[in-house]
Amino acid sequence: MSVLRGKKILLGVTGGIAAYKTTYLVRLLVKAGASVKVVMTPAARDFVTPLSLSTLSKNPVVSHFTDEEDENDTWNNHVELGLWSDLMIIAPATANTLSKMVSGNIDNLLLAVYCSAKCPVYFAPAMDLDMYKHPSTQHNFDRLEAYGNHMIPSGEGELASGLSGKGRMAEPEEIIDFIQLHIESRLPLKGRKCMVTAGPTHERIDPVRFIGNHSSGKMGVAVALELAAKGSEVILIMGPSAVNVEHELIKRVDVTSAQDMYDAVHQNLTDIHVAIFSAAVADYRPATPAEQKIKKQSETLTLDLVKNPDILASVGAMKNKPFLVGFALETENELDHAFAKAEKKQTDLLILNSMRDKGAGFGKDTNKISIIDKNKNVKAFDTKLKAEVAKDIVDEIIKQMGL
Repeated sequence: MSVLRGKKILLGVTGGIAAYKTTYLVRLLVKAGASVKVVMTPAARDFVTPLSLSTLSKNPVVSHFTDEEDENDTWNNHVELGLWSDLMIIAPATANTLSKMVSGNIDNLLLAVYCSAKCPVYFAPAMDLDMYKHPSTQHNFDRLEAYGNHMIPSGEGELASGLSGKGRMAEPEEIIDFIQLHIESRLPLKGRKCMVTAGPTHERIDPVRFIGNHSSGKMGVAVALELAAKGSEVILIMGPSAVNVEHELIKRVDVTSAQDMYDAVHQNLTDIHVAIFSAAVADYRPATPAEQKIKKQSETLTLDLVKNPDILASVGAMKNKPFLVGFALETENELDHAFAKAEKKQTDLLILNSMRDKGAGFGKDTNKISIIDKNKNVKAFDTKLKAEVAKDIVDEIIKQMGL
């Protein structure tokens, strides 16, 4: 799966002959799963049409501060565009535009967006050989990289002038490869291996009934996806759940009961750096499940229950345990119970949920958490979508591990 999947990418197109290649670049970015918006300089419109780029990107293309076709002069907000994007690509980046990027000469919408962007910026130079070699251009390359931008090296070959040499804009495939490799090399969990448990467990009463809970597995899946997005290989040990997950870095192991989950955890702990136990594991199971369906014969039914193995505690007791993250869902005296659980289970972080918090609990798309570290420091968060909660959790793990 491409690291560009789900990314919001802003493509800045300037006025050079290589602008025709941006139609292929947009197509490849969309194919990689990115959302793409295009900003053009007025001069770029002479080399590639906004219609082509808007059709391929499935988003309107802008090139002026106001919409010239709107009699009400709708403003194209450069600040919003800059804040929208996860990364920005300027391709082709002409010598003229590069000079303005260095000096801060904002005379068009693209340059205003560039100066407003908070995200990483990549630029792909495109110009003639002599312009490329000129000391002022080389100086601009150095200054832009010093500003924190990332230069995508130009290729060598025949140029628009008829000369041959350095200055050709990198091909669209090369631009994609450069950005993907650059992102992957900076992922904080690259080379790490994580384990996540998720979902409920079902404890068999008879062939058709079980003891379970309302956990959907959504929170654990969101955590697994965020770990993978940060570069980690993930083993996702999943109780019965209808939630699907597809990612080339995630290996899903399906289990049913608490004992199944315990066995799967200990079978897969080798080389695990981080273990996150978000599954809602049943504390008890029927002592002797019936071989046949239990018939309704009386007004009451008594089940003898025995304790399930404590998966989190078993890993916390290990001599060389991974960085350990537990979850606690409480209904009263939340912090006291959470502090006790964190100490007993020897967690590095404990994620506390309260059923009393609006937006928290099983089956929802949102959650509200507090993160408790081993020193009993508590960091409380607002109610958020579970994907955003997962990001908060993984960011805290990365911070605590010093990665």
